[in-house]
This record gives sequence, structure tokens and C-alpha cells, in this order.
Amino acid sequence: MAVLPMKLNVGLVGGTGYTGVELLRLLAQHPNATLRCITSRKDAGTPVGDFFPSLRGHPALDRLAFCTPDEADPTECDVVFFATPHGVAMAQAETLTAANTKIIDLAADFRLQDPAEFERWYNMPHACPHLLKEAVYGLPEVNREAIRQARIVGNPGCYPTAVQLGFLPLLEANLVDAGNLIADCKSGVSGAGRKAEMSIIFPEAADNFAAYGVAGHRHHPEIKQGLRRMSKQQVQLTFTPHLAPMIRGIFATLYATLTDDSVDVQALFERRYAHEPFVDVLPAGKLPDTRSVRASNMVRIAVARRPHGVTVLVVEDNLVKGAAGQAVQNMNLMFGLPETTGLTALPVSP
Repeated sequence: MAVLPMKLNVGLVGGTGYTGVELLRLLAQHPNATLRCITSRKDAGTPVGDFFPSLRGHPALDRLAFCTPDEADPTECDVVFFATPHGVAMAQAETLTAANTKIIDLAADFRLQDPAEFERWYNMPHACPHLLKEAVYGLPEVNREAIRQARIVGNPGCYPTAVQLGFLPLLEANLVDAGNLIADCKSGVSGAGRKAEMSIIFPEAADNFAAYGVAGHRHHPEIKQGLRRMSKQQVQLTFTPHLAPMIRGIFATLYATLTDDSVDVQALFERRYAHEPFVDVLPAGKLPDTRSVRASNMVRIAVARRPHGVTVLVVEDNLVKGAAGQAVQNMNLMFGLPETTGLTALPVSP
């Protein structure tokens, strides 16, 4: 007798932003996912295809309209994605976990393990620190086995995904000075969200290049937390984000000082990521660009030696591997599905 494929009832809280539409695009094509509810207070009653014309005509979405949170019952779902501002997921976490509904939060509610650190950076107390303790940080290349057993996953931020994957092989092998790490990062404007804000409207962002968050960025403590776990020691990180005049993409240029000049860093990265389905280590001498990962869940990495140091170049699509794609990758792991399910589409070019 043929075994029927697992079918998951999926809910999406906050589906009108850029990560929301990316989740809808990926989940609509996922063979094991059935979208049951998509919430939006402002746009309740609007058919999904009317709100996002790019999604018109897909049978999984044509029957769906946004509904208010009061009209939806996410406890009927196997998993609920939160593509919402910080603070929303943690307010509903106890109700959902009590109903055996799993949570994947694309905001920061379950990324930082220290409630005081969360409050410092997000200006709100954590609503459920007892659940925070069991939440798993959703970077599969580091926490794959823990994600398989998780009820709550804090999906990593876009910058933290690129920076951590770039430094990971070096810190795991204790081959660089953890007290002097530098991350010089650039993001497309979609990383700022789907909102009307002066710095990200077209006349301001086009034909321009600017740093921001230099005095302190919310992703900084998240990155440091991950790097400390990799290196098993304290780290010092200089992290500077920039806004680039493009819609999608993260480009992270990372610098570290080697403690062993004899190491073959190219071979080190190739060994570490040899079996990772969404990390591509480029051949020596090749350099990545953001277009090579557009609309895909792939990360591409290049490494280059310099005197007593190493430069690591990392590119990803901030809305896919940096957000929605990684969230679907985590869902696959949480429910015992092949990790690549629904995520094998090739990048889009040009």
C-alpha cells in the first residue's frame, strides 16, 4: 500500500509584508503544506490574489482571503508562522504550544536567550521567558538536530544568517582571533520591510549607498550570541550594516585574523559545508554576487587568504535564506520532511 505524504495545516500571522508574501509563494508550492489562515487586521476580507497580484491564479491561494486574528483559529494548525513585528509571537506562544501547534517566528521574540538582552534591544519585557528557554535558534547548519525536536523556533535575521555562516568554519576550528572579528554588510531595501519610510523610498535609496545602525543594530547581539556558541569563548565583533540600492540581497564581507597561517581555509570551508544543501562554497578565485542567489534559499561563500588573515564573502537573498526560505527549511526539519522540500527552485537571473 502506498504511503500518503504528510499534509500540514499551516497558518500565517501577518501576511502582508515582504516576508509574508515570500512565505505565501513558497508554501503555495510546498507539496506537504495546506494554508488554512492568513491574518491581517487592516486588510481582512481582501483576497490574497487581489492584494498580491503575483499570486493570482494559484489554486492553493485563490480560495484564501486575509482574516482578522479574531476570525482565525491558529490552534487548528500544525504550525504557525509569524511574519509580524516583534512582540506578537510571544503573546500567543503559550496558547499555541498548549494546543500542540508549533511556532516559527520570523521576528526576534525567540532569537535571544537572555530576556534582559531582549528587553534592552527591543524595549519590551519578554512575555514568556519560560518558553524562551526551550526555543531553538533556527540556523539549520548549526542546530539541525535541536530544530527537529523543537516546538518553538526563532528564525534568524538576514544579516545574522550570512555573518554566522561565514565565520562558522573558522570559529569551530578555533583558527581565528575571536576578539577581532569584522563584518561589513550590505542589504537591499526590502530588508527594511514593506512600509513608507523616507530612507527606503525610491528617490532616496536609488543611486545611493549609506551606512546605518553604526552605533548599535538589533542584529548585533544576535550575531554575537551565535558566534560565542560556535567559538565557546567571548567574541568581539565590529558590525556595520549598509543600505544598497537594490531590492533583494545581502552581501557580507567578513574579516578575521588567523591564529594558524598554515591552514588551508579553502579546504576547511569545503569540508564543513560539503553536505549542506543550501551552502555553496565557490572554487578558489571565484567571487559571489547577490544576483546568483536571487529568489533562492542558497548561500554562496568565497574565501580568500591575506597576510595573517582571511576574508570571507557571503551572499544570500534576504527574503529567502534570510527569512521565509529558512523558515520553511525549519518547518521541514520540525516535521521530519526532507529538508529541501519546496525549496529547490533555482535563482532568478537577471
